[in-house]
Amino acid sequence: MKLSSLKKPLSLLLCAALMFSLLCGAGFAAGAEETTDAPDVPQIRVTTEDGNGTSLQKADGYVSASISITDTDGSTLEDAVQFKVRGNTTAATGVLKKPYTFKFSKKKNVLGLGSGKKWALLANAFDPTLLRNRLAFDIAYELGLEYTSNQRFAELWVDDSYRGCYAVYEPVEEGKDRVNIDIESNGGKQDFLIEYEKSREEEDETYFTVDGNRFIAQEPEDPDEEQLAYITDCMTEVVDALKTRDRAIIEQKIDLESFVKFYLMNDFIKNFDFDMSSVYFYYKNGKLYAGPAWDYDLSTGNEKTNDQVANTRGNLASRTDGIFATKNLYAYLSKCAWFFDEVIAMYDEHMEYFDNIAADGGLLDTLLAQNSDLFARNFDTANGGWRVSKWWMSHVKQPLPTYEENYDFLKNWVAERHAWLKGYYDEHTTKTYLGDADQNSSISIDDVTEVQKVLAEYIENDGSMTPFCDINGDGVVNIYDATAIQRHVAEFDDEYPVGSVIAKHFFA
Repeated sequence: MKLSSLKKPLSLLLCAALMFSLLCGAGFAAGAEETTDAPDVPQIRVTTEDGNGTSLQKADGYVSASISITDTDGSTLEDAVQFKVRGNTTAATGVLKKPYTFKFSKKKNVLGLGSGKKWALLANAFDPTLLRNRLAFDIAYELGLEYTSNQRFAELWVDDSYRGCYAVYEPVEEGKDRVNIDIESNGGKQDFLIEYEKSREEEDETYFTVDGNRFIAQEPEDPDEEQLAYITDCMTEVVDALKTRDRAIIEQKIDLESFVKFYLMNDFIKNFDFDMSSVYFYYKNGKLYAGPAWDYDLSTGNEKTNDQVANTRGNLASRTDGIFATKNLYAYLSKCAWFFDEVIAMYDEHMEYFDNIAADGGLLDTLLAQNSDLFARNFDTANGGWRVSKWWMSHVKQPLPTYEENYDFLKNWVAERHAWLKGYYDEHTTKTYLGDADQNSSISIDDVTEVQKVLAEYIENDGSMTPFCDINGDGVVNIYDATAIQRHVAEFDDEYPVGSVIAKHFFA
């Protein structure tokens, strides 16, 4: 998969404002064109063999169908496919706008997204803005999270019934253009792909548990006993390393950078499913990697709350404050202060991007401006009008009455979340204190001892202490500096500001 993003906003504040005024004044425009040589949005038409595509349920499995995919340059791909309802909660009987999977007999390049046999059509039925998954994946692209699925919005017809806006995705699976791992070497025991699944039970899935963490063995598919034992042993070694909290030991078993990126993305959007399902990890060349990203319609405040019980998972996920993504394997890492130092550093590195997401004319406004007509047709025309406020269930927040209100909620939620995280991390970054010779963020008699060791030449004076221990500002560390630190520790008055913050490591 290629890493790409919509990181360059088009500065469309004026355009976005005009678009909003049109939406508010006239409502979403009705009508969806049946065909065009070069449509403004990719168009996908599926014709099932029995003509019952719109009534398919997940239990029906794959059915034979033909597909026609027309891109915005006018090019068309036509072929036979197998077609089925995909997903779990989103595939429930009561959800009319269902997600789908279609599968070719040979790999095909679909809409320039790469080659593959299997493709996903996400309905985003529980997201009244249709933007939450797109935003989450864009954050993953920005952070450089490996193997993030490419995606494009498209319009879907099933047996001549217009189904509205869908997102075309590469599913999470092994492959050179997907998750590039080697599941064939050594009898399929070298690399593997797993999904965290807390409690759901499905047929034809292989489950295993390590220290209370339950997973599905996704790749290789249907692992035999030997393969499953190998996967379980590898994960046991990973968990045992995580339990030590020792960074050097942990980094022998996991790719820390991917874990940092995956954490930051999931915690920023407060992914409700992070302790439930659709959380992937892959094992490659002897290390476990976090990701790739998948399924974020239940995020960014789109969770059902309970006024009667304060700390439900929905309540905690819907709020813009608080650290949230501390479940599954992150239950161990969240106990390591050094891990959050890496998260803060990653956040700071991409601060300009995060500042832009909810800014006027920023990423969200740009995405809406680019897709407003498509979203209009989805809510006003598809299936007679999906209607913004109609579909919700289970853990999902009841939508607000209009698209504009739901969009404003999302935009405001993201802005507030970013402001809270920025402030929280600012307060919890490692600070540099005048007199802190050993750099442990406190000043004690140990710092005096460190200075005395340098002066007595017990340890080498490499100049590293000078910025922290030059109390009187004469450019060198000497006995007068040690005395000033001693006076500070003894709580004697001193003219020098020992203990003052001289620098922050991040957000300075």
